[in-house]
Amino acid sequence: MDLGKKLIEGNRRAAARLISMVENKIPEAFEVIKDNYDKSGNAYIIGITGPPGAGKSTLTDKLVKILRSEGKKVGIIAVDPTSPFTGGAILGDRVRMSDLSVDKGVFVRSMGARGHLGGISEGTMAAVKVLDLYGMDYIIIETVGVGQSEIDIVKNCDTTVMVMVPGLGDDIQAIKAGVMEIGDIFAVNKADRDGARKTAREINIMLDFSKKEWRPSVDLVTAVKNEGVDKLLDSIKKHRYYMKDTGKFLIRREENSKSEIIELVKEKITSIVLDKSYKEKQINRLSKDVASRKLDPYTACTKIIEEVI
Repeated sequence: MDLGKKLIEGNRRAAARLISMVENKIPEAFEVIKDNYDKSGNAYIIGITGPPGAGKSTLTDKLVKILRSEGKKVGIIAVDPTSPFTGGAILGDRVRMSDLSVDKGVFVRSMGARGHLGGISEGTMAAVKVLDLYGMDYIIIETVGVGQSEIDIVKNCDTTVMVMVPGLGDDIQAIKAGVMEIGDIFAVNKADRDGARKTAREINIMLDFSKKEWRPSVDLVTAVKNEGVDKLLDSIKKHRYYMKDTGKFLIRREENSKSEIIELVKEKITSIVLDKSYKEKQINRLSKDVASRKLDPYTACTKIIEEVI
């Protein structure tokens, strides 16, 4: 089966197979992406991020249903915690979006984080390219929900939605600098709870100090009741128009491409360093020397780099 041709034709099985292949780093899958890369770049990529328990999956489910009512095809990459036994995704997000999986205009894929910090997995961007080539209008990446370390999502999306909830027991959590810099839009979910308006007010106060040209909206939503979700989607569309009208859309994609290239170079160099068993033995020997203080880690690093180069 010509996977590239089938993918462009909209073959669902080819898309699923290729995503599995990129997750497992099978070279043939990346060749398909390379050969068809000029046909990609049409899908709009939305990141949904926030702390565990914020209701990201439920919110994603409701957003997708509105997009489907508009006739849009949507791909969802839900990055789940990795199973310690199989290395695969635990699939909690897919369970919450089970009714979407029977919609032919929606492609839901759970991916295990596999220990990768930043809230997304290493194969996420390759999977995005596959779904883009598959013909999706929108691709939503939902992060694993790891708190403040999930800033990687910013490097992979056109619009990032930061989902917050009241009552997490830490009022200042919402106003940490790293979190504030993540969001293009803030959604305060579970707005029917006490403290939701207070949380929204605190976010707005901090945004008053922001020097960004784009002022993120702060939308109150109750995803489980489907309240305020349409307004949130309007905010996402407004940010999209703003990015396109100001030329920042292309600038962001260039920055994201730069980050991706650097990450791929890092990954490639690491695999070269660890490629042969004797190199691994050398690293083990150097590690012992560093641990026993016979050698410092900076000199050990230089020794390995010099040998590789």
